[in-house]
Amino acid sequence: MGQSYKVWVTRRIPEAGIEMLREAAEVEVWEDELPPPRDLILDKIGELDGILALLTDRMDAAVMDRAKKLKVIANYAVGFDNVDVPAATERGILVTNTPGVLTETTADLAFTLLMATARHIVPSDRYTREGRWKTWGPMLFLGQDIHHAALGLIGLGRIGAEVAKRARGFDMRVRYFDPIRNEEAERRLGIEYADLDTILKESDFVSLHTPLTPETRHLIGARELALMKPTAILINTSRGPVVDQKALYEALKNRTLYAAGLDVFDVEPVPKDEPLLSLDNVVAVPHIASASFATRTRMATLAAENLLAGLRGTQPPTPVNPEVLSAPQRRR
Repeated sequence: MGQSYKVWVTRRIPEAGIEMLREAAEVEVWEDELPPPRDLILDKIGELDGILALLTDRMDAAVMDRAKKLKVIANYAVGFDNVDVPAATERGILVTNTPGVLTETTADLAFTLLMATARHIVPSDRYTREGRWKTWGPMLFLGQDIHHAALGLIGLGRIGAEVAKRARGFDMRVRYFDPIRNEEAERRLGIEYADLDTILKESDFVSLHTPLTPETRHLIGARELALMKPTAILINTSRGPVVDQKALYEALKNRTLYAAGLDVFDVEPVPKDEPLLSLDNVVAVPHIASASFATRTRMATLAAENLLAGLRGTQPPTPVNPEVLSAPQRRR
């Protein structure tokens, strides 16, 4: 086992990734179910050559200023809004993420939420388990049809495109909004481009697939929710702050929006007193979009590959700021 590098993994991840790291580095794993406290991150970062971080770990300038020899932050996620990438680049620290490997699994979950909300799967399951089902009823748990419905995608990256593919099996009419129009994808997937307001006004389902940036924070607010049909359903598997959560609660409570399926929230884990959890037209799951055995294992091995490449100063598979590899301030 190599001992030339010191690496910290901030949560227990699938063993395949940890074993890869142990072949080349001294590895410590934070075994607690909850994320490591920020004070501990600040204390430990000074002794690390690399850190395999999760989206719950804030890697900002204050952390990096404590890092005496840190070469790489390998994020165990596609999104990297928990990392101050400009600060890392300025300090010559490589940042990586895990795109691609979780695309289809996340699309599966988005479509699962779409179907579960449309057909009241969670409340009807509870109804059955609680012994309240007395007879077949013609008005019992009426929901929304998925087949031939209009699906609007906000963001057409890898995951959005995979959701579009799944929608074809239901003969849905799919339109998308993205700052960058992709005419090749339109032809390949049989989808249409439209502006954001048109999609919100005319879609039966709206599914969010945009990264969290200053421009997309509260992209879906009170104004946007008011444009949606009262029979429409909102699905969010991107990042919680893309939606104004208070405005969403009001729309769902007042039934100006039919339902929502949410994998992500403003604050995670969701507080017990979060108002959205009191509503029967919300399906809420704990950020599990990539949670399949195969996908989480591949995320672990990709994060490990990225981290090891960063330690060695070689090109990682999926860098976020590859320019630091050739910059003169690159830490060795």
